[in-house]
Amino acid sequence: MSTRRRAIKTLVAGAAALATSPTQAFAKMTDHQSPVTSQPITPSFALTSAGKSQPIIRRGNIRHSVCRWTYGDVPLEELCIFAKQIGLSAIDLIGPNEWVVLKKHGLDSSMCNGAEIGLTKGFNDPQYHAQLVQNYTDMIPQVAKAGYKNLICFSGNRNGMDDETGLKNCVTGLKKLLPLAEKNGVVLQMELFNSKVDHKDYMCDKSAWGIELCKRLGSENFKLLFDIYHMQINEGDVIRTIREGHAYFGHYHTAGVPGRNEIDETQELYYPAIMRAIVETGYKGYVAQEFIPTAGDKLGALSKAIDICDV
Repeated sequence: MSTRRRAIKTLVAGAAALATSPTQAFAKMTDHQSPVTSQPITPSFALTSAGKSQPIIRRGNIRHSVCRWTYGDVPLEELCIFAKQIGLSAIDLIGPNEWVVLKKHGLDSSMCNGAEIGLTKGFNDPQYHAQLVQNYTDMIPQVAKAGYKNLICFSGNRNGMDDETGLKNCVTGLKKLLPLAEKNGVVLQMELFNSKVDHKDYMCDKSAWGIELCKRLGSENFKLLFDIYHMQINEGDVIRTIREGHAYFGHYHTAGVPGRNEIDETQELYYPAIMRAIVETGYKGYVAQEFIPTAGDKLGALSKAIDICDV
């Protein structure tokens, strides 16, 4: 079963961290040791002389975001407040019904959703094209009107289909939408998933397949959402892939491997080097944390992840 679909069952309420004062909520974070330098991580807040919390100023090389579903038990208002406090500028995978909350807090919707049918029913299957074209035709202008840019989409499962047929079908369906996307300045982003562990039979499970789709469509308004966790599982060699294919990657997600949990020293990926590789490509978009927190202080784990990635 997809970890996204299991999210509500998996997470334990994380809002308690915001129920205390800012000092109490963040105090325990000052003892975190960096997996990179073994030096204390700078706390993701500062106190003014009046004792009021003050948001941290990040380096600015990475635009930080967090996926909404991984913190689904935290009310969005509270997540927005915390996100602003630790230097995030956006929240990922938010649909139109909640954009008003983001705008209230001055946050971007770094990856919009709500037009897709599902993860398994996508553009590789012509039987879904009519509904998908209608959904995205309705959603693309909404995204643009709200001042956002990215809208997620999915290939769907193979269901016995070969890769070439899937490519041709995706091209047919997506070409019906690209003129509208280009007119509105919206980028459709197809997410790369692993088909080994989390999304069995998903077609867009290799960066090469996704890049070929980008080439056939030939539009700057279609990109790949490069999920680092998923691609480490399915193909590895993440940094080389980013360096060679970055022109086709319009967004990034993180999570620890194995397990899709924290991105700290408990897992195998070295995220500071990955982030530096992304920055070196000239990328100016968002990196969204999509790990499922297991720590007792789940919001503190998010803050630590931003510290790790803020290269």
